[in-house]
Formats: sequence, C-alpha cells, structure tokens
Amino acid sequence: MRVIVCGAGQVGTNIARYLSRFDTDVTVIDIDPALVAAATDTLDVRGLVGHAGHPDVLKQAGAMDADLIIAVTQVDEINMVACQVAHTLFAVPKKIARVRQGTYLRPEWRELFQADHMPIDHIIAPEVEVAESIQRRLAVPGAFEVIPLAKRKAVFVGVRCLDETPILGTPLDHLVDLFPQLSMRIVALARGNEMIIPSGDTELEAGDEVYFVAQEDQVERVLALFGHEEQEGRRMVIMGGGNVGLNLAQLLESKDPSLRIKLVEVDAAQAKYAAQHLNRTVVLHGDALETELMSEAGVDKTETLVAASNDDELNILAALQAKRMGAERAVAIVNRQSISSLVGQLGIDVVVSPRLITVSSILRYVRQGRIRAVYSVGEGFGEIFDVEAAPGSELTGKKISKIEKKGLLIVGAIVRGDDYIPAKPDEIIEPGDRVVLLAHSDHVKKAEKLFSVGVGVF
Repeated sequence: MRVIVCGAGQVGTNIARYLSRFDTDVTVIDIDPALVAAATDTLDVRGLVGHAGHPDVLKQAGAMDADLIIAVTQVDEINMVACQVAHTLFAVPKKIARVRQGTYLRPEWRELFQADHMPIDHIIAPEVEVAESIQRRLAVPGAFEVIPLAKRKAVFVGVRCLDETPILGTPLDHLVDLFPQLSMRIVALARGNEMIIPSGDTELEAGDEVYFVAQEDQVERVLALFGHEEQEGRRMVIMGGGNVGLNLAQLLESKDPSLRIKLVEVDAAQAKYAAQHLNRTVVLHGDALETELMSEAGVDKTETLVAASNDDELNILAALQAKRMGAERAVAIVNRQSISSLVGQLGIDVVVSPRLITVSSILRYVRQGRIRAVYSVGEGFGEIFDVEAAPGSELTGKKISKIEKKGLLIVGAIVRGDDYIPAKPDEIIEPGDRVVLLAHSDHVKKAEKLFSVGVGVF
C-alpha cells in the first residue's frame, strides 16, 4: 500500500510511524525542512519538502500511484485542497483530512464534504475525538479505557487491579466457572513494562492493567469484580480551555445537565471565548498551578480533574497537584510517547493519548476486510477489531478455537443480530456476525487475511 501523509507535525509523524511498521510505503510532505528531516531520520519513510496542496508536489510524492492520502497539516484549508487535488488530478481512492475548525463541522454545512463537492472520505477532528474519549471514560468510573463496539452491544474496557481486587491470584479460566452469569473475557494484560495476551492459567496481580470485553449492560458488575465501585462524579474541574477542554465542557453540558463544571484557562482571550460558548460551566481565568486558584475552583472537593492543556508537563503537574489537594480522580492528556508510559506510575488515574486516538480513527481505512471499527491498544502492542464476518472469508464457519493463536490473537465476543455471544472455544462464527477480537501487532497482517474475501478495502 502507498500512503501520502501531508504534514510532519506531531499528528502526521505519529501516523507515519505507525503505518511504516506494517509494510506500507509512506511519503511525508511538509513545508518545513526540519520536520521532514526529523521524520526521515527516525522513520522508514520518504520525505518531501513542499506545499501539500500543490499538484507538482503531490505528483512528486507519488500521488498517481497512491492508495491513500492523509492530510493533517496545521491548516484546515490546506488539508482540504490537498484531498481535492489528489482526487481531481490523481484519482487517489481514499482521502482523509484533519479539520480542526468547528465551523466546517456544523450540521448546516454537512453537504460540504459530500463526494460530489469536496471528496473527503473521512474527517479527523482530533480535539473532538479526544473529548469524546474522555467523556466515555468519565461515564464509567474506575475504567481508564472505554470503547463501545459491535453496535454498542460489546464494550472494550481497561481497568487497573487494586490491592483489594477480589479476583487476584485466580487463574483466568476459573473466572468462567466462578461467575457463569457474567459475559466477560480478559483479552490483554499489562504488567510493568510488559503487555501480553494472557492464557487461561494467567493469574492477576495488584497493579496489573487489565483489558476485557464485556456485554454492555454488565460492565458495571465486571468492574465490581476488580474492586471498582466508584460513583459517577457530579463535580468536575477542566484545566485548559482550548479546543479539547472547550469541546469536553460542551459535550458534558449536553450529556448531563446536572453536572457542575468549572473550567480554568490561563489565556484571557481564550477564557473569554470559552465563557461565551458555554452555558452552565463556570470559567475562571488564571494559572491552574496556582494553589489559590485551584482552591477557588474547588479542586479539593471535586470528583474529577481533567488536565487538557496543550502542554504535557503542565497536565501532569496539574493532575498530581489536584490529587494532592484531594481530588478523587485525575485525568491527564499526554501526547509524548516518551513519557506517557511513565505517567500512570505517578498516581494519575487516567492518561489519554491523542496520538493513539488519532491513529485509531484512520486504521479502519487502512486495514482490509469488513472492519467496522479498529483501535490501537497500548504503545504499538496490538489492535482491537470490530469486524463483520463475511461469507467466504476465513473467519466464517470456523470455531473460535481454530481462529485464536496463543499470545497473538484472541476473540473477545460475538454479536449475532442483537444477541451478545460469549467467546467460547466451540462457538462457530456465522456470516454476518460482528466479531470483537484483539490481534498482537506481529499478527495484524495475518488477521487481516481472516477478514478479507479476495478484494480488500481498496
């Protein structure tokens, strides 16, 4: 597959890094020579200095033979033009564009991105997607990851084992016998710096980060098995009134009118803008690291603080300070891969990675087969798939035991029509089933062959 990534900033570089690991021919375009050099020096990609919207530049990047263009520069309009040029002049089959300005995304302008107007197949709105991801996690107290799958009948959840988790030391195979009424399967486990797909004799330990698939209406009961019975918070402080913080506050206002929200923003103009675009949220102007302002915001009495500025270090410090002052739960946005894996060890409850969220939003356009959703798990550990079993595919007509590969692929659940089917070894996958499975990064390409029926997504 040949992919052109327009923009070598943080988003574009992370997309290129991920794609280059999977036998993908990637070319990165950016107007900044330093960013292009940084990408080519550290990644297995081609680099090209130039304006992503110029036909000559796209031609030089190989647009005539490209399967996919991903335009993620800092300027929405350049991203749109790049996709339009790629479509009109080079007939690139798939076009993905990053659009940050909310005006373009309003319902009244939805015709803008129709195929016969501006042919963009998928819009990436990272700030909106990050806000939605945080909102999902806040709605399920105790979880650090929550992803609805398979028509929302199944949920992929990440939870941390506590010292008081009642199922510590229990082999995973025994959980089925002990709790036969629970439709849940553990599909991944992170312990220290190692992440694995567990076997039946694996026993949980305190501090483990456990990923499981469960029936949507049983998630709360499963979390209780891990010692998490926290109540959804009624009071929240958001630190940072930029695109993510503002989107999150707006989303929470629309979802839960009873939620009391305070938003802290250091920039006076941005604070004023946020106050004008929020209805019930109290907006405070000032430095979120100032103890007096944190006290005024009621951090010591809040259930949740979300640190959502554009500065990783500031987010980490604000989250740690909030925990020290008495906040029950702290959520921090951390972009940099080099530090994100360390943050959870500091006592911060939830770490949100915009990098992984953005990568996940494009994965189903890269992967082959009838993939309805796909998300990156861990720092390159693997991918969780929601895939429709197509007639004629290798997935269909097989027992789950014949599909799974020890340590490489595990089935979490099947959704057949509106019915949730637990992943039992003898269960046969039928045409039309929605199958939730996790594949290790070393097995993703082989997993794709299970999904495919001769012709891939392109």
